[in-house]
Amino acid sequence: MAQLSVWAQPTPVWDAAAIKLQLRKLDTLGSVLYMAAHPDDENTRLLGYLAKEKLYRTGYLSLTRGDGGQNLVGNEQGELLGLIRTQELLAARRIDGAEQFFTRAQDFGFSKNPQETFTIWDRDKILGDAVWVIRKFRPDVIICRFPADSRAGHGHHTASAILAAEAFTAAADPKRYPEQLKYVQPWQAKRLLWNTFNFGGNNTTAPDQYKIDVGTFNVLLGRSYGEIAAESRSQHKSQGFGVAPSRGSSMEYFTTIKGDAPQHGLMDGINTTWDRVPGGKAIGDMVNRAIADYRVDDPSATVPALLAIHKAISALPDGYWKTQKLKEVEDLVLACAGLWMEAYSATPSTVPGEPLLTSIQLINNSHIPVHVQSIQVQDKDTSLNNMQLEYNRLVTVQQMLTVPANTAVSQPYWLAAPHPLGMYVIPDQQLVGHPENIPPLQAAIHLDINGQSFTVQRPLQYKHTDPVKGEVYEPLVIAPPIVANLANQVFIFTEPQAQPVTVKLKAMADNTSGTVQLRIPPGFKASPEQQSFTLNRKGDETTVLFNLVPTQLNPTISRVDTFTVAAAVNGHVYKQALQTIHYDHIPPITLFPQAAARLVSLPLKHNGNRLGYIAGAGDMVAASLRQVGYNVNALDEKDIMGGQLQQYDAIIVGVRAYNTNERLKYWQPRLMDYVKNGGTLVVQYNTSAPLVTSQLGPYPFSLSRSARVTDENAKVTWLLPNDEVMHYPNEITQRDFDGWVQERGLYFTTDAAPEYRKLFAMHDKGEQPLDGSTLVANYGKGRYVYTSLAFFRELPAGVPGAYRLFVNLISAKK
Repeated sequence: MAQLSVWAQPTPVWDAAAIKLQLRKLDTLGSVLYMAAHPDDENTRLLGYLAKEKLYRTGYLSLTRGDGGQNLVGNEQGELLGLIRTQELLAARRIDGAEQFFTRAQDFGFSKNPQETFTIWDRDKILGDAVWVIRKFRPDVIICRFPADSRAGHGHHTASAILAAEAFTAAADPKRYPEQLKYVQPWQAKRLLWNTFNFGGNNTTAPDQYKIDVGTFNVLLGRSYGEIAAESRSQHKSQGFGVAPSRGSSMEYFTTIKGDAPQHGLMDGINTTWDRVPGGKAIGDMVNRAIADYRVDDPSATVPALLAIHKAISALPDGYWKTQKLKEVEDLVLACAGLWMEAYSATPSTVPGEPLLTSIQLINNSHIPVHVQSIQVQDKDTSLNNMQLEYNRLVTVQQMLTVPANTAVSQPYWLAAPHPLGMYVIPDQQLVGHPENIPPLQAAIHLDINGQSFTVQRPLQYKHTDPVKGEVYEPLVIAPPIVANLANQVFIFTEPQAQPVTVKLKAMADNTSGTVQLRIPPGFKASPEQQSFTLNRKGDETTVLFNLVPTQLNPTISRVDTFTVAAAVNGHVYKQALQTIHYDHIPPITLFPQAAARLVSLPLKHNGNRLGYIAGAGDMVAASLRQVGYNVNALDEKDIMGGQLQQYDAIIVGVRAYNTNERLKYWQPRLMDYVKNGGTLVVQYNTSAPLVTSQLGPYPFSLSRSARVTDENAKVTWLLPNDEVMHYPNEITQRDFDGWVQERGLYFTTDAAPEYRKLFAMHDKGEQPLDGSTLVANYGKGRYVYTSLAFFRELPAGVPGAYRLFVNLISAKK
């Protein structure tokens, strides 16, 4: 039995119009897979049109989860941002009607060409994932968003087109990835198309290309596909991609990459009726009669016809369309019969081996005879003796079960194992492509509907009522019995003095006691070596304090290490922290990363103490500066417009603040006065548009849309080796650019006025040197700095040289 619900969402209830649309879909046997590189690359208008107008099974394969992008709603970066963007994609798919898939590729940031991309991605493994998705999904048509050349504008984009073409052929070849054939069969799609585009100043469409008008209006939905697409695309909130709906005719253009070119329709040469299935013609006739007889004022009248269709499909030989259409007709039976079923846990989290109270609720909103034979949750089977579900009477069945001891902790499957740069490790082939974990605990509800047996699967979820939001659904969290959270993720030692390490222990089960210790590398000492704890009730917390001191600190060389927290309970050692991500537009995300932090030893001097900080988007720089001893104050309207700015040794403006903070156009004169009167102002990177003011500094400069250095190991050349910034208060050397992560910098400056000093030149392989990464200018009595270097990534990652250079930028001799 297919399930209507999705993980951490209420069970969708189809209205009469939606049921009619799904009846029409039952009569359509065609599928389309869209391929690109990232969340937000997909054409939501086309996806909605294919899924809800043409009624094809429609999917989007995004090679990555968007881990390397920027975050406009919070400070999560990397893998955590990928979790947010995964949920944003799933929210978009719930609106446009498509399904969502991924490969194991990690978005490692902007890439200038596919050659660079494939030096970081394992091309063969990602191709294998794409082949796997194609063989499982079996699309008749594959559409890629980008071309396999530089017009794609991003190495990941180009790589997605290259892999689409390779996968189109490889999926049909039984000699390619033969290990997959235990589960799937080779599949040859009919054609591979490129959905050409006109955006970003690049028009790849042409009048002679095959085209479709996707701007139509769906009467049953009451919306056009431009309106549906806008709502879908606006789910990408972390990227700031909210858009207004478009209405009226809108053409999509296509060129053929492989296979036969379409002449009259996307599915030319493909039978999308029941005739494509041996023995299916009679079923098609039954479906057409059910559609003709459907009554919007009484969907339950269609249940007998659907049951007959279900019986006929069940009698077909096993095959792809039998499986798909059984899911669809089962969903339709539930919807037309007005059956609503959900399964809940009594608590938001549980621990393997612990008891768990569950509730299953059912209601029959029609007069169709429905009997509940039994309800099974894991190995707990409750017989209900063919209990009849009476019309409009809510039934609640409670069960107490023991969570199996081998139930995995709630960790996204692609984050369960350590992984190299650019690639997640997924040992289980069956998990490849899944957008999220399969719910670990589910209820199987065995029904008899008018004489036919059905099994409905519902995931156990936690449901509660919020006084503002109302009814809220959350995924049931499977937790270890104890978690340990560190107050900081990076500890920086600039001198051989002890630092306090605060560990917050939280019990995820009753009666949790044990010991906790820091597992530290050579060259450090922790005291005490071990501490005991006792937590009587689930949810109880305690804080333990260790002192950590370096025993070997080189006054001239930086060093980076890692330590972990280990808690021993009942003979088992647990090293997990608890991390939650909460935003109103997505379900809560819970994961259990390793309880670890970086140890950074570095020679660092600074001549000031008090900093003002204007927050940007996704910005953790202020917290990083506090780690090295600065007193950092967050500045707001009152501080800037009416405060005494000269009290600050330096003021720093966070990343993309001039893109996101409208008030900065009013604050800018005050900030310039601060510099003129002797202050130091450091502005971190912004994108070229939209800017709240075009005058970012005391003298003119522009921002490039494309000038960046993506190789984090690219050589850096000193342009002004004698400049004060290179020597005060720290002597900057080439070693200070070792160990950087993801990139050197992005959106470099161009056309800078001669008053600016350009400190560095750098470039990616095969390109000309770029000198716009960092500008420094004297203005009045003070110093102005604009830097496009990726300090917002480097400082939270504990990169030693990034700290030394940033401190120099904010430190001016007085």
